[in-house]
Amino acid sequence: MYLTSDFRRGLKVQFKGEPYIIVEFQHVKPGKGGAFVRTKIKNLLTGRVLEETFRSGEKLNRPDLEEKNVQYLYSDAKDGYVFMDETTYEQLHLTESQVGDSRFYLLENMNLTINLYKGQPIGLDFPTTVNLEVTKSDPGLKGDTATGAIKPATLSTGLIVQVPLFINEGDILKIDTRSGEYIERVK
Repeated sequence: MYLTSDFRRGLKVQFKGEPYIIVEFQHVKPGKGGAFVRTKIKNLLTGRVLEETFRSGEKLNRPDLEEKNVQYLYSDAKDGYVFMDETTYEQLHLTESQVGDSRFYLLENMNLTINLYKGQPIGLDFPTTVNLEVTKSDPGLKGDTATGAIKPATLSTGLIVQVPLFINEGDILKIDTRSGEYIERVK
């Protein structure tokens, strides 16, 4: 059981019989009346985001989720995305719709966690950051850095991010997997 005081981003809870993850939350203590928590929660099965309000002290159950440590092996048109369970060496297959936009952060031999709900895979938990190579980027103009200008860059996985002008093709960038934003250039 989780109390509203336990809420944090990324916490997985069961709400109305389905697994959700807390995307945003805010504790509110009005001048009159009891305190409450305003949240945005995302359904892990459908991807739908709800805005819900919980009274302070209200309890939510833990979802029946199983987590497995897996290693990403490869993807192809027939099998989709193939992962290997690191304890049993069993291969798990996920479709493109199950992986979704997470495909932009997958690197071969990457270790991550897969979430299973009632035995069915429903999502992937990535490390906070990944390092990806820039494969396509327009050259920046010399002397145009005083404005903090940005340009689009295509990375090795197909992800397009906005980067500063000094980034060139072949650079390795650190990317935040939660927001998909550029953090820094890796030396």
